[in-house]
Amino acid sequence: MNPPPVPRYNVLGVGVSALSLAQARDLVVGARGARNLGYVCLCTVNGLGEARRDPGFRRIFNESWLTTPDGMPLVWMGPPGVERVYGPDLMLAVCDAGRAVGLRHFLYGGKPGVAGDLAASLSARYPGLLVVGAFTPPFRELDEPEMERLKSDIAAARPDIVWVGLGTPKQERFMAGPGRRLDTGLMVGVGAAFDFLSGHARQAPRWMQRAGLEWLFRLCSEPVRLGPRYFATNSMFILRLAAQKLRIRQYPPR
Repeated sequence: MNPPPVPRYNVLGVGVSALSLAQARDLVVGARGARNLGYVCLCTVNGLGEARRDPGFRRIFNESWLTTPDGMPLVWMGPPGVERVYGPDLMLAVCDAGRAVGLRHFLYGGKPGVAGDLAASLSARYPGLLVVGAFTPPFRELDEPEMERLKSDIAAARPDIVWVGLGTPKQERFMAGPGRRLDTGLMVGVGAAFDFLSGHARQAPRWMQRAGLEWLFRLCSEPVRLGPRYFATNSMFILRLAAQKLRIRQYPPR
């Protein structure tokens, strides 16, 4: 039986699920044994910027099983009780709690070697964890033979959760498109969690995460790649957010 829909609140036309990390964990763990529930998006400021540029991408967020607030500005826009549902935290929480019910995990994404290192790291951290398969895709869309191989691997592994680590917007487009052909309970797009939890990249300190400054940590780590994107996205986000808060402009979720 599917759980009742989680209420959503509007942030720039994206319906964000109003929930805590514990609630998100319990909903994902509760997918054990279900089939084809859909996909979970973890929405960031960057994702909101992409959603404003592309109505089709906005629909992907709005048609998800859950779209969680993965970013403190989205939390601040929500009602009381909303917490940040950060990709690495959600993945660790689900892996930990899912052991009690035999939750089966499949890893899809990352650069060569990352998924294997992630599986080893998670299994060492959580004895008894069932990581039943991994698939490292090429840096492009899968061709039909590759898609058939992925379908076959997942059918044989019978996962409850497929964790997708491709980055936004690639992972969301995959989950809402070709990923619908996969026989699994849920797909959850966690982006850089693959790199962070496998030890291939450093996370921002917790105090920076809580203050909404993770973007600054990542900018200092990769200024050339992230600088233009962050400044353009963050400045437009602040202006649009102010317009919504002051009711100068409405952003209907459609």
